[in-house]
Amino acid sequence: MAWTELRDLNSTLQAQAGGEWVIENPRGAHALAVGLQAPLEVTIKGSTGYYCAGMNKEAHVHVTGSVGPGVAENMISGSVVVEGDASQYAGATGHGGLLVIKGNASSRCGISMKGIDIVVHGNIGHMSAFMAQSGNLVVLGDAGDALGDSLYEARLFVRGKVKSLGADCIEKEMRPEHLEILADLLQRAGADADPSEFRRYGSARKLYNFHVDHAGDY
Repeated sequence: MAWTELRDLNSTLQAQAGGEWVIENPRGAHALAVGLQAPLEVTIKGSTGYYCAGMNKEAHVHVTGSVGPGVAENMISGSVVVEGDASQYAGATGHGGLLVIKGNASSRCGISMKGIDIVVHGNIGHMSAFMAQSGNLVVLGDAGDALGDSLYEARLFVRGKVKSLGADCIEKEMRPEHLEILADLLQRAGADADPSEFRRYGSARKLYNFHVDHAGDY
């Protein structure tokens, strides 16, 4: 099959109202399947470069390989599933939808998330959920340094070890409503894990307003 130019491929997908699409041999292309606005089912057979499935709305994108930086960045709704690993800032600024990474995610996973749900089956790197505002980040493995630095109201659930917490991020009680939220996310992400094995982290709310006693944390 002849290679289709990326611009033509994205334009074709963006013009669709639905249907199932398969992209073969993506050649690590950047900005693949971006800006989708309808409930398409898109399967990408292979690994991609930067910004795969960015600005997604309603579509369901399944990548059978790994992805470069910025997968599902600014996603509004729908879902993105990555069978392999994800590079840095996966799900950044996402407003909604579900991002599932079945491998590991690099640094800054979920940075400035604004309502997106992210489930990582493996580990995540440093500075993940930095300035995360709302939504849920679920990690079945370990988390790197400075988890949740300058966090707002996003909920972080980690089953493994956390190397260190960022400024204003603390461990919080896991109440029944959080177990319920977590159980639903694990089920939707195809993750076989017991919610009771996770710990919850959130904002201490000390940095919401400037206070001289906390000046060194800003």
